[in-house]
Amino acid sequence: MNFLGNLKLGQRLTLGFAALILLSLIAAGMGIERIRAVNTIADKLGADDAEMLVLTQRWTRSIESNTARTWVVFFATEPTVVARVKEEMQAVVTANTDRIKRMGELATSPEQKQLIKDIAEQRTAFQALRNALLKRKEAGEDVGAEVLAQVFPAAQSYLVSVEKLADYQAKYMQTTRNMADQAASEGITALIIGTALAVIAGACLAWVLTRSIVVPLRRAQVAAEAIANGDLSTDIQVDSRDEIGQLTQSMQRMVLSLRGIVQAVRASSDSIATGSSQIAMGNADLSQRTEEQASNLQQTAASMEQLTSTIKQNADTARQASQLASSASAVAVDGGTVVGQVVATMEDITASSRKVADIIGVIDGIAFQTNILALNAAVEAARAGEQGRGFAVVASEVRSLAQRSAQAAKEIKSLIGESVEKVENGTRLVGTAGSTMQDVVQQVKRVTDLIGEITSASIEQSTGIGQIGDAVHQLDQVTQQNAALVEESAAASESLKHQAASLAQTVSVFKLA
Repeated sequence: MNFLGNLKLGQRLTLGFAALILLSLIAAGMGIERIRAVNTIADKLGADDAEMLVLTQRWTRSIESNTARTWVVFFATEPTVVARVKEEMQAVVTANTDRIKRMGELATSPEQKQLIKDIAEQRTAFQALRNALLKRKEAGEDVGAEVLAQVFPAAQSYLVSVEKLADYQAKYMQTTRNMADQAASEGITALIIGTALAVIAGACLAWVLTRSIVVPLRRAQVAAEAIANGDLSTDIQVDSRDEIGQLTQSMQRMVLSLRGIVQAVRASSDSIATGSSQIAMGNADLSQRTEEQASNLQQTAASMEQLTSTIKQNADTARQASQLASSASAVAVDGGTVVGQVVATMEDITASSRKVADIIGVIDGIAFQTNILALNAAVEAARAGEQGRGFAVVASEVRSLAQRSAQAAKEIKSLIGESVEKVENGTRLVGTAGSTMQDVVQQVKRVTDLIGEITSASIEQSTGIGQIGDAVHQLDQVTQQNAALVEESAAASESLKHQAASLAQTVSVFKLA
């Protein structure tokens, strides 16, 4: 038992089944040997011996038929009948020659060989006597009495020798059958004995293996039930090194580990109960502060919504101011363009006035030259005396006209000079106005750009404030969710407290010592 207890379960089962297989193989070998002997005898009966018996039986019938044919050959009067019977008789002779050859091949015992030898001698004697008398008959002799006295007794002796072989073969086959029956009976007996031994050995091995397995398992079961009932003070005995022994050792280690675990769980459950109480109190305080924070966030969200509305209005106003500034800038640009055109026109007028002054100067020069020419003409007329009086009058008128023209030219030149001076002053003023208008246009553009930047900034501020409002709204929602989670956490902490108490009560069931 100790030897089996030190073996592994697999080794025990292997040993037991190996013994059963060995006994089964021995029984099977004995049965197979007997069956092989029966098969050998059966093969002999079914093949060679059966063929030998069939050949002897056919040979007996062929001798009887050829004896009748011999009678016909010697005593028939019809030549055609005699010729046909001779052919049939020769065919039988040929067949018997083949039979005796085959029987010689099949013969195994000395008795069979001796009987076949006797048959061959009787056949040779019969054929020699028959053939000799047949030649004498064909020669014309009367051999009927000799045939009756010699041939038929020889045929009878020949037939008796073949019947002896047939009787021997029948007895031999009966003996072989008896041997087969005996071998079969011995095989059945061997199988029964081997099977009985295998069953007895298997039962003994099963009892030993079952006891070596069940007894330690029952002890392990008792220990497992004690552990299941919370009794961790049980000491499990280990008296084997097989799988069950290893299992009980593992159970012993499990008991030791469970003792430590239960002790640790007891201590931890107490700590968890204390900690869960503190967590519940902290969660309650946190829940109150979270609700206050949620209320403040709601107020902040409302203020942010108002601020967002105000900034949107500012953005709309800045957008309208930007549009008006853009319109004013366009008008200023148009005014600057018109002033530029006026400056160009004044410059053209100044240039034209200067050209007129130049023309008046030319006219003044012509009048001066005309006056000199008239004066010269008057001098020449005075020299001419009476004849030049009319020319002198004309020269006097021309001179008077030249003087009047010169005077008018002077007056026009004076007026043109004043006009040119005024035009130049106006041109300078218009140029100054154009420069001022350009400055105004640039300032208007700058104002437009600033208002545009203010508008963009207002839009961005509005967007940013909107995003801040959304963020505050989301923060409000998150805060409310946090408040709900804090409440759930408080409930969970309270539940944890109860579970810790329940765990401590559950662990108290275990008996450690």
